[in-house]
This record gives sequence, structure tokens and C-alpha cells, in this order.
Amino acid sequence: MIPPSVGGPWAAPVVRHLLDFAWTQTRACAFAIALLSGVAVSALLPDLPVARYDLLVVYGVLLTLLFWLRGWENGRDVAVIAVCHVIGLAFELVKVSLGSWSYPEPAVLKFAGVPLYGGFLYAAVGGYVCRAWHLFDLELLRYRPRATAVVAAGIYVNFFSHHWLPDVRWALAVLLVAVTAGTSVRFTVRGVRRRMPLAVSFVLIGFFLWVAENLATLVGAWRYPYQQHGWEPVGIEKFGAWALLISVTFVLAAVGRESSPGPRPEYHPMNVN
Repeated sequence: MIPPSVGGPWAAPVVRHLLDFAWTQTRACAFAIALLSGVAVSALLPDLPVARYDLLVVYGVLLTLLFWLRGWENGRDVAVIAVCHVIGLAFELVKVSLGSWSYPEPAVLKFAGVPLYGGFLYAAVGGYVCRAWHLFDLELLRYRPRATAVVAAGIYVNFFSHHWLPDVRWALAVLLVAVTAGTSVRFTVRGVRRRMPLAVSFVLIGFFLWVAENLATLVGAWRYPYQQHGWEPVGIEKFGAWALLISVTFVLAAVGRESSPGPRPEYHPMNVN
């Protein structure tokens, strides 16, 4: 217990809620944590007859099966994650071909410079959103599915097209804020319903994805051109890119979410007790 003279009578409940929120977020990131841990461990292995990237493909498949068989992801979640894998690979094929980043190591399961395991990096993001939806018992308020999906599709396309056409990501960012204005996400922490603007959640997730990207490149998941001769932090501009791209994953997860969430605890906008 925090003494009232230090934090006031409300401080301890706030800390408990924050710790519970952080722990639930960590549980939602279980697939991503396991995947990045596998990438890090694989970089320490001695020379093997099987390429590291190929081993990571097998590892990613086994992780997916484990989460499904354990009931941590249901059939709809796996479908969403599979779609994230496919659109992630498409993204990788274009970006790698243009030299945005690279996978320098050899592999059999590699096409046009992109190892198949690269799709699992995007699947991990999809897995996080799906598990967070279940663990936090997410509920959308005043969500505009069609408008949000159209803007998210434009964001995805712009990350390809800006190599040949004007980059309109800032205009798309404004549109994303506009179509999500008034949209909130309700979630449960310690049995109490909370609410957060959807746009704020995109920004927060984008920040932590940028942190994860720094960790991923540090353990050799892929390399940017400026990291070829030694690791350097990923540019802060990627934070904004992830804050936009997470909308694509969110739209896919929203389409695949369960339609019968069941009863919900009482919503308290301010009370943390």
C-alpha cells in the first residue's frame, strides 16, 4: 500500500490497474514475444544444414498450431492471422524488391528475396490484436466499419504507391482521425470497464510496434540499408507508419471478431476502485 502522504488514497488502485493492464497486454503479445525470442535464439545457433530462415518458418507454423490447439486462438483468429500473413508477404515482396530493407541470409523457403517466415512478423501483429480483443473483452462504440476499412485500404496501398506517386500518408492520417472521431474502444481491467478513443489506441500500438521493430532488427529479423554494417535504431518516422498500418490489422480483426461477446461488467469512466 502506498502511504496517503506519498500518493493519496487513489494511488494504490491506479497502480494495480496499470499493472493488470500491462500484464494483460503482455499476455496478448505472447505470440510476438515467442516469435522474436525464436529469432534471437536462432541467431545464436551454430551452423546447421538447414537455413535459419527455414527453421523460423517451421517454428512459426508450430507456434500457430500450439496457440490454436491450446485454445488461445480460435478458428476465426487463425483466419485473420493467415490473412495478415498473406498481405504481409505481399508488402514484403514489394518493399524488398525496392531495397527498403532486406533479408540477407540464404534460405530454401525464400522467394524474390523474401523468406516465408517474414509473413509471421505480420501474423504476430494480427495475433496480438485478436488476443487483446478476447483478453480485454473489447467492444467498439460508434465504429464506422466501411469508412474505416476504406481509409485503411488506402493506407495499405499508399505504402506501395508512394514509390511512384505522391506520398499522401499525412492526408490519410487526417482521414483516419476523421473516420474514427467519436469511436471508442471499451475494455475491461480488473473487472471494470474503461474506454479509450480508437485513434489513441492506434498511436499507442504504433509506438510499441516501433519499439518491437527496433528489437527485431537488433536480433537480425531483417535489416535496413543503414544497418548493413552494424545495428542502428530504427528511425522515429516508422512510429507514424506503424500507427497508420495497425488500422489495416484492426479492420481485419473487427471483421473476424465474435458476434456474441456475452454479458459485460459495469462501465465506470472515472472510478478506479
